[in-house]
Amino acid sequence: MGDAIDLTGDGGVMKKIVRRSKPDAIAPSESLPLVDVHYEGTFADTGEVFDTTREDNTIFSFEIGTGSVIKAWDVALRTMKVGEVAVITCKPEYAYGSAGSPPDIPPDATLVFEVELVACRPRRGSSVSSVSDERARLEELKKQREMAAASKEEEKKKREEAKAAAAARIQAKLEAKKGKGKGKAK
Repeated sequence: MGDAIDLTGDGGVMKKIVRRSKPDAIAPSESLPLVDVHYEGTFADTGEVFDTTREDNTIFSFEIGTGSVIKAWDVALRTMKVGEVAVITCKPEYAYGSAGSPPDIPPDATLVFEVELVACRPRRGSSVSSVSDERARLEELKKQREMAAASKEEEKKKREEAKAAAAARIQAKLEAKKGKGKGKAK
């Protein structure tokens, strides 16, 4: 869909959006750090699948920023919104490095993941008010977008009315010119 985005500035984690989320979709945050994803991991050099949640339709859940996943995922998932699907290319230093993860991941492997962010949730025991605050913020953003859309629609309507009025004036001038030319030549 789009060009690859260098998320780390050194080419270590590249993201290419395959499917955009809805504009009002939520993203991981301090109050919503738990994420649920579908993914398929392949080796960049062979394209061979080494891990996937798609075959058994499972969800993989983790908390962003705790080191429970490879660095590339912590970096990339922070930039995604629920519903988004992206291809994340991870250089070894942002994946499993020179050690790899035997027996599945060899040393110095560049990995490619197609990841779908399915959901963001608060930590267990988190204050519900932080989630309520996030919902209120999103609701306010939605209202602002609706007001902006209504304003644009009103501007468009005014432009169309101005075009119609201009066309009517031109038509009236043409009709007036037609009328002046009648009966003079025989």
